[in-house]
Amino acid sequence: MSTTSEQTTDRRPLHERVAADLRHEVLSGVVLPGTVLSAAELRRRYATSSEILDQALELLREERLVTRHAEAPDSVILKHRQRTMRPSKSVAPSDPGQPYRWIVEASKTGARVNITLLEVKVVPTAPAHVARALRLTSGSPVLLRSQLLTFDDEPAELANAYLPLEIVRGTAMMEHRKIRGGISTLMAKLGYPPRRCVDSVSARIPTQEQHALLRLPGNMPVLHTLRVVYSDHDRPVEAYDTVEAGHLNEVQYEVSQAL
Repeated sequence: MSTTSEQTTDRRPLHERVAADLRHEVLSGVVLPGTVLSAAELRRRYATSSEILDQALELLREERLVTRHAEAPDSVILKHRQRTMRPSKSVAPSDPGQPYRWIVEASKTGARVNITLLEVKVVPTAPAHVARALRLTSGSPVLLRSQLLTFDDEPAELANAYLPLEIVRGTAMMEHRKIRGGISTLMAKLGYPPRRCVDSVSARIPTQEQHALLRLPGNMPVLHTLRVVYSDHDRPVEAYDTVEAGHLNEVQYEVSQAL
């Protein structure tokens, strides 16, 4: 039987462990943006060689968390690039004449945001998890609208929206063009306003396609969310299967309870 020390041993290469500790401090705010740390200080702290430290910092440079100090080549600047996304702010239909709420909320961060429509197609057989979410019979077709969301031209989220054909057939949703105000806005006009949603969030290793589309560094994990939107009579009308770059996003939920 393994001992406790053996069970808790981190078997990753040393440079990955050093990078993980620094990444945690940057993303959690222990080390504030703009802080300068010298390579000599980091070598002493982690009791490691210049080669190992360089490998660790290279990982963080790929993630753009670290950059070399222009006036002190032997130092690095740590940056906090993680953005806080609030799903509750983007569920409701957009106000008349306004863009998709995700764009409105994301723009408040000062970033330049954009949505690229990748494809719109009928999927002959809904993926099993989508069929369960939308309460469809096995083998039912669904409409897929796939989009790539970017911040300052950097991929941040891959979103696949699945919609029941019986609701969207013959509507603008079937066309290969963006929907003004987003899908929820048009769904509300069709008589299916969002009443509640359920998000299932998990961390995963990205697929090859996700890794390429999000331009992820190394083996960075992603945040996977399956959101099911329910309308009147608790009918599921939308299933969003989204993947976000793990090093760029955190998700914040707010829960209120009447006393």
